[in-house]
Order: sequence, then structure tokens, then C-alpha cells
Amino acid sequence: MKKLCILSLAALLLAPFAAEAAQLHAGVGKADITDRTVPVNDPLYAKALVLRDGDTTAAIITVDAVAIGQLGRIKNDFLANVRAQLQKELNISPSNVLINASHCHGIVCNDYEKLTVQAVRDACRNMVPVKVGAGRGREDRVSENRRLLLKDGSESDVRHAYSVVPDEQVTGIGPMDPEIGLLRLDRQDGRPFAAIYNFAVHPIQTVPSRGNTADITGFASRAIEDALGDGALAIFLQGCCGDINPVQYKDVHNPRDAEPLGNLLGLSAVRGLRKIQTRDDGGLRVINEVLPLPRATDMERRMVAIQSEQARLLQSLRGTSLNLKTFIPLFVQYNLATNFPSYSSHRYLLEKSLGRDDLAKLDAENRANMASYIRNIHTMEQLTRLQANLNLLKMHKKQNDDAGKPTLDVEVVGLRIGDFVLVTFPGELTVEVGLGIKKRAPAPFTFVAGYTNGYIYYAPTAEGRRNKGFAQEDCDCLLAPEWQKLFEEKVAAILKKL
Repeated sequence: MKKLCILSLAALLLAPFAAEAAQLHAGVGKADITDRTVPVNDPLYAKALVLRDGDTTAAIITVDAVAIGQLGRIKNDFLANVRAQLQKELNISPSNVLINASHCHGIVCNDYEKLTVQAVRDACRNMVPVKVGAGRGREDRVSENRRLLLKDGSESDVRHAYSVVPDEQVTGIGPMDPEIGLLRLDRQDGRPFAAIYNFAVHPIQTVPSRGNTADITGFASRAIEDALGDGALAIFLQGCCGDINPVQYKDVHNPRDAEPLGNLLGLSAVRGLRKIQTRDDGGLRVINEVLPLPRATDMERRMVAIQSEQARLLQSLRGTSLNLKTFIPLFVQYNLATNFPSYSSHRYLLEKSLGRDDLAKLDAENRANMASYIRNIHTMEQLTRLQANLNLLKMHKKQNDDAGKPTLDVEVVGLRIGDFVLVTFPGELTVEVGLGIKKRAPAPFTFVAGYTNGYIYYAPTAEGRRNKGFAQEDCDCLLAPEWQKLFEEKVAAILKKL
């Protein structure tokens, strides 16, 4: 009897009406998934958009979390569990369930799984016929590429985990993607119903209170929803932000605050959404394929290279008479008065008139000691960068060794909603990968979402993966460089089918 009731509910909620078989229907739902056992600045949500076109039903879910498994509180069985429940209760095919993590570093509550399923149930209960339209916006004030191109041909990156390389070593930075991919859904009377926006930025700015936060994209979604009105829901799908930081990420002179950046992003999305004309002819198609990608086999060699460089740097350290307590006042003193740092000018002039150079010799000694001390500081900074990335390589070598097979299976999803086309990947795609896919795509409104249907850490370009320096994107990675070509070929094939 219970099984019959469940099937009846699914039929009631999802069975297409024969008279409206060509009409796209949509429903939205959301649930608060904030962990409130810690200080909270703003809420985290699981949001769902359920779409139905004839016999095809798809659920697009976004969660304000760092990842779908592996990192943070969401467990590795989350995706499979949610899909199983949605198939059982609502007859939604698992291959048509897409779950994207915003990649904010907020903390979700313990019952995040139950609440996510509830958001989809709610979406199924409020299905209405909708018109759709695709478009794009632009926002170039909230993000920057964190890859630094160095004079020696290597690359470094900007993280809170270690110091930035000295300015004089930097010759350039990597690219960024200011495009906001947009899908607008309106009710039949023209009132806004929902919006999807896709953008590449790490939502890791935090807020001055340091409370639990959905970060930049949480504020952006709120701005979009406030501007659209009529209860419209904004659904963020994270893009290719593997090497994209919030702008001025390392600012130490002002409290880091995600809200102004989120407002900029949200308002730019609204400008783009308002230019979109929605239509009734919005078809729905989903393609979900599994792609085996080669696991890295060069981690041992790269670990040896780091350890060799660490040994060289340790040997380069030289003792100096100074310590931190004596270095700082000397550094200020010698940069404040470069000609007469140790005393007033008249003392130097007196010594000169007497044929003495005691202060000049002291200055030379102090300057030599300061130069040695600064070299040691830069060496220690380089050692911290190497150690952090060595630890990542060690972790992922163990994961690859424990996997027991040379490949890693990932889901690649292609989704078309009217003119809006999306392809997904479970890793942290770097921005060049997304830019290349969009440039080559046959459809004009094609966008890319990482952090979807699982999590496999970073996926840098093949060139970045071979970086002779060491950056997080290159070391926090399970994949061999050949992954990129295989992925791009798969995406091209899926886009042709869509």
C-alpha cells in the first residue's frame, strides 16, 4: 500500500499532461541548510529547480557548500543517496539529477541530505508552465586570476596558506572570465519565476564577523531575488574558478567582506537578465556520460623534485647577526633616512671632517646584514610554499595508489534548456579550460560548471599541470596532464548531440 501511495504521488507530481506535452514546466524549492551551532552571518541554502518537458524530467540542485563529497561536511555518498531517494519518490532518473556546489566554505547542518531532498519535493509540488530565455552578463570587478607568471618561466599562486612571491619576480598573471551565463524562466504572465547564473569565482572572501556565510554568491543570489521579486529563485552554478580568487584576496588593511562583491555580481546578473526575452519554445535535453580519466603517475618524481629544491634552499640560508627584533627597526631606519640612517647629518659631517668613517662602516655592516636577513625571509617563504604543495602531492599519491586502478571515472553532463547550454565536470576546472570550451562551442549560449556531481579536486590545464614550479592547482590534483584533451573531446561530442 505504501509503495502504491508513493507511485501515485510521483504520478501526480510529474506525469506530463497530454495537452501540454510540448510545454516546459518548472518548479522551485529551497531549504535552509545552515549549521547554527556556530556563529552565523547569513544563511546557506540547498535550492532546486525541477524541469519537465514531455517525458523528460531533470532536477538542478545547488548547495552552499565547499564540495559534493571529499571536502567539508558533505559525505561521499550524498549524491548517490539523493538520487536514489528522488528516483524512488519522484521517479526522476539519477542521470538527470545535477548537483552543483557553490564552493563557498560555509558549514552546512547535519541533516543537509534530508533538506536537499525536501527542496526537490517542494519544487515538484509547485510546477508551472514557464517561458525561458538565455543570455549573458558581465562582471570584471569581483575576481582575479591567482596564477602568477614568473621570470624563470615557472608559475606560482596566491593563497592564504603561504606568502606571495616577491613582486620583482612576477611578469604577468593568468586570464579571467568576466562572463555571467544566464537562464531566465518566467511564468506565462511574464512574471519572473527563476534564474540560473553561472560565474567563475572562489567564494572564499568571508565576512568581517567571520560568521558562517554563503559568501559572495550567497549575497549575489539575494540581490538577484530582491531585484526580480515575485518570489523568484536565483540558482548559482559555479563555473571554472579553480584559479580565480576574489579581487584583493590578500588585503590586510581592510576587513574581508563578501557582501559588496556579491552585490556587484548580483546586480550585473540582473542587468543581463532584464535584457533576455523569454519564449515558450524551450525544450529540455540531458546527456550524462561517464568518462575515464588517467590518474597521475608522476607524483613521486615531482615530490623528489620538491624535496631536492627544499634541500638546496636550506643550504642557501646564511647566518646573520640580526633577529626579528633588531631587523624591523633597522629596516625602518635605513629606508627612512637613506643618506644618514644611524644619526643626524651633522654627526656624519663631523666624522668626515676628522677623516673618520665609523658611521659609514656601521651602515655598510647593517645593510649587509639586512640584505642577508631578507634573503633568508624569502627563502623561508619559498620553503613554506614548497612544503604546502609537497603535502598535497603526498596526499593525492596515496589516494591514487589506494584506488587500485589507473583511471578515475567522472560524470560529464550536457544540459540544454531552450537556448541555454551547460556542460559540467566534478573537479575544480581552471578558467582557461572553460574559456576554450565556450569559444569552440557550436551554440552561442554555452557555459561550463565545475564542482558538479562529485568532487575530484583541481583540474588544471595540461600546460599548467606541467608547471616547473609548484602551485596548488598543479599539486592538489589526481589527474595526469592528458585529462584535458580527453575531457574536451567528450564535451565536443556531447555538445554536438545537444
